[in-house]
Amino acid sequence: MYNYNDFDEAFVRERVAQFRGQVERRIDGSLTEDEFKPLRLMNGLYLQLHAYMLRVAIPYGTLNSAQMDRLAHLAETYDKGYGHFTTRQNIQYNWPALKDVPDMLSDLADVGMHAIQTSGNTIRNVTADHFAGAAKDEVADPRPIAELLRQWSTDHPEFQFLPRKFKIAVTGADNDRAVIRAHDIGLQLLDQDGQPGVRVIVGGGLGRTPMIGKVLRDFLPLEDLLPYTEAVVSVWNRLGRRDNKYKARIKITVHEHGIDEISKRVEDRFAAIKPSFSGVDQDMLRDIEAQFAAPAFRNAETDLFDRAYAADPLFRSWADTNLTDHKADGYAIVSISLKKHGATPGDATADQMRVMADLARQFGHDELRISHEQNVILPHVHKSDLPAIYKILRANDLATANIGLASDIIACPGMDYCALATARSIPIAQQIAERVDALKIEHDVGEMKIKISGCINACGHHHVGHIGILGLDRAGVENYQITLGGDATQDAAIGERAGPGFAYDEIVPAIERLMLGYLDLRVDEGETFIQTYRRLGAAPFKAILYPQEAKSHAA
Repeated sequence: MYNYNDFDEAFVRERVAQFRGQVERRIDGSLTEDEFKPLRLMNGLYLQLHAYMLRVAIPYGTLNSAQMDRLAHLAETYDKGYGHFTTRQNIQYNWPALKDVPDMLSDLADVGMHAIQTSGNTIRNVTADHFAGAAKDEVADPRPIAELLRQWSTDHPEFQFLPRKFKIAVTGADNDRAVIRAHDIGLQLLDQDGQPGVRVIVGGGLGRTPMIGKVLRDFLPLEDLLPYTEAVVSVWNRLGRRDNKYKARIKITVHEHGIDEISKRVEDRFAAIKPSFSGVDQDMLRDIEAQFAAPAFRNAETDLFDRAYAADPLFRSWADTNLTDHKADGYAIVSISLKKHGATPGDATADQMRVMADLARQFGHDELRISHEQNVILPHVHKSDLPAIYKILRANDLATANIGLASDIIACPGMDYCALATARSIPIAQQIAERVDALKIEHDVGEMKIKISGCINACGHHHVGHIGILGLDRAGVENYQITLGGDATQDAAIGERAGPGFAYDEIVPAIERLMLGYLDLRVDEGETFIQTYRRLGAAPFKAILYPQEAKSHAA
C-alpha cells in the first residue's frame, strides 16, 4: 500500500499547523462561525446537530494495522469510544471537542492519514473496489490509479472552489463493487488487446435528482487518464451552474448540455492540455504501482478450513456468506460485518478496531479495507487461518454471517446526528435487522440490498437499493417512502417509487411484507429479489405493500 513521501508528510503537517491556528482563533472569538466554516470544511470538520463531526479520509478504502489502531485511539481519546464508517470509505467521529481536533489531525498525520478534501466543493476522497488487489475477477488493481488521482486532486489550484463537490470512483473488474455509475466520474479499468485503459463514465449521482452516469469514452488509453480527467473537471468547472446549488453537479450539466456536447468540449480541452503533462504522470504512476505489489502469498494446506467447514454449522454459515474467492490459490477475502442485528450500521468500537488491526497483522498481510457498504475487509487471508479468525471475530461481536443479506443494511446517520436529515435512519435499520433475525428468514430470502437515507441527499444510497427507504418530514411527522428495483452494480438502475409513504411504526411491517411476499413470488430458491422484481415488474410488489388499495381495485 502507499506510504507518504517527504512532500506528503510536509504538506499534511503544514495543514495541521494552519488549522491549529484557525481553531485557536475560533475559540478566542477572533473568527465567527461563518468565517470559520470554509476553513473547517477544508479540513473535514462539520457542525452537526449536537456537536462537531470530523470526517477522516481512508483513500480508496485501504488501511494497515497501525492506521486502524490509530483510528481506535482517536475514538477512545477524543470521542465516545467508537467511529462510524461511511459509504465513501471514510470514518466519522461524531463527538469531538473543537479544541481537540488539531491534535486528532496531528495524530492521524503520524500514521499517514488526514481529513483533507473530505468536505467542501472540491474533489472528494477517491473511492475504489474494496476487493482491489485480491479479487479473482479483476483486470487490474485500481488502487494505483486511485492514488494517482488523489495526489493530482489534492490542493489542485483550479479545483478548490468547484460549483459543488465532485466524487470519483474506480474499479478494476467487470463486476462493479464501487458504484461507479453513481459518481461524477466513474472509471473501469480495461485491457484491450494487451493495452491498458479505462472506460470513462460521467454524470452519475444520487440526491434529489438521481441519475445513472453516461459513457463519455468507451476506451481511453491509461496514459491519457490524468489529462483527460483534468479536462472533464475543467469543462464542468466552467459550465457548472453556480446560481443554484441543487443544479450545480456535473450530472445536471451533462443533462442540460447533452453528452455529445460535453464530449466535444472535453476532447478539445484534453487536446489543449495533454502536451503539458509530458509523461510526468506516468512516472508518478510507475512509482505508485511499485508500492502496491501483491504480498508474498504462502503455500499451505487448507485442511484446517475443510475440517471446520464440515464440522461446525455456524462456521460454515459464516464462510458461505462472508467469504469471497481470492485470486491466489488457498486464500479467501474476508468481509467482517459491522451489521450485527440491532447494531448501528457501520459503527465499530475502539476495541473492535483493535481486534481487526490485530487480525490484519497476524493473519492478513497487514492490510484492511473499508467497503462502501460500511463493512471491513481482510483482503488476503489463507484459508488455514479462517477458523482462528472466526473464533476471534465471534468473541468480539464481529462474526455476523449476513454479508449481502437483508440485515446488511446501508444507512446514513440520519436525524440522530445530521443537521440536514429530516427523519431517522439508524432506528429503522436496527428494527429491520432485528425483525429478520427474529423471523429466521434472512438466509432463505438471500441476497437483498436494503439502503436507507434520512433525507433527499441520499447518503444512504437508497436510490440504488433493491429496496430503498427515504425518510422525509411530512408536517412535522416522519414519513418513509419505499423505492424498488434499484441496483448499484454494473447493471445500475434507479429504483422506482412504490407509492405513498409509511409512518415510522408502519415501515418495518411493510418491509417484512415485501420479504415474505417475495418468497411466494420467486420461481425457485435461486431467483433473487432483484431478479424476481425484473421478471414480474412493480405491480405484485405494490400489491404486497398496499393490500387495502389492491383489494379496492379488485372490487
